[in-house]
Amino acid sequence: MPKSSEHLPPAPRIADWERMGFTAANCPIRDVMDQVSGKWASLLLLELVDGPLRFGAIRRRVPDISQRMLTQTLRDLQRDGYVSRTVYPTQPPSVEYRLTQQGESFSKPLLGLVEWAARNHDMIRHAREAFDGAAAA
Repeated sequence: MPKSSEHLPPAPRIADWERMGFTAANCPIRDVMDQVSGKWASLLLLELVDGPLRFGAIRRRVPDISQRMLTQTLRDLQRDGYVSRTVYPTQPPSVEYRLTQQGESFSKPLLGLVEWAARNHDMIRHAREAFDGAAAA
């Protein structure tokens, strides 16, 4: 007896994406997440949520980032349209970074993810410990 359609598993999400014209090569989720899920990008975006900051202030707020990595990550965020960079004609020149409208719109889901991570981090750590303990046995 054939199963009714209500008992069939849902089609893979990838099929929905392919119907919209996306493939593994041009997947928007992979592209966006690849850029913002790195070690530093999300932290820098979070530092800019409350307003613009100069380069030195960002460096002080994220003390374990190297100057080179801070510069590169800010450039990457600027390239993707999350951050704008303004140079002021002072001696020496001062540079200020701020979230763009796109960066501000991304901060809402990013803050949601941060809140979720804070609420669930202990559970995740315990799950890792249990898994690692079972794997070692």
